[in-house]
Amino acid sequence: MMNTGTRNTHSRGLTLIEITLVIAVLLGLITVLFLGVSAYKEGANRAECILNVSTTQKAVRSHQNLFKLAVGDPLNHETELVGEGKFLETAPECPTYGGYDWDTIVPAIGTPYIDCWDPNNGPEYHHPQNTSGW
Repeated sequence: MMNTGTRNTHSRGLTLIEITLVIAVLLGLITVLFLGVSAYKEGANRAECILNVSTTQKAVRSHQNLFKLAVGDPLNHETELVGEGKFLETAPECPTYGGYDWDTIVPAIGTPYIDCWDPNNGPEYHHPQNTSGW
C-alpha cells in the first residue's frame, strides 16, 4: 500500500468539554451518595435512640411489676434500674450526643420514663410515634 501523504487530522483523545462533563457527572453522583449516607445515618441514630427509650421503658415496667410499685411511686434510675445485675447494665446514651431526661416516678401507661433531647433537631425528634402499649 502506498502512502499518499495525507494525514488524519482527528486526534483520538478526549476534548476539554468531554473531560469537564465526565467530572461534573462524577461529582453529582458522589454528592448523591453522600446525601444518601447522611440520611441513612440520621435514620439509624433516630432508631437507636427510640430503641434505648423502649428498652428503658421495659426495664421500668419490669421493676414496677417485680416490686409491686404503683404509678406515681418514686423511682430512682441510678439506684434501682441501672447497674451491674440490675435491669439495665449501663445507662443508655443518645447516639447524636444529646441526652436523656429521666423521670423520678413510675410513669403512667403510655408515658415514657425517659425523653431524649437532641441538640440538633429538638426534643421531639427522637420521640417514639406510638407509646400506647408502654
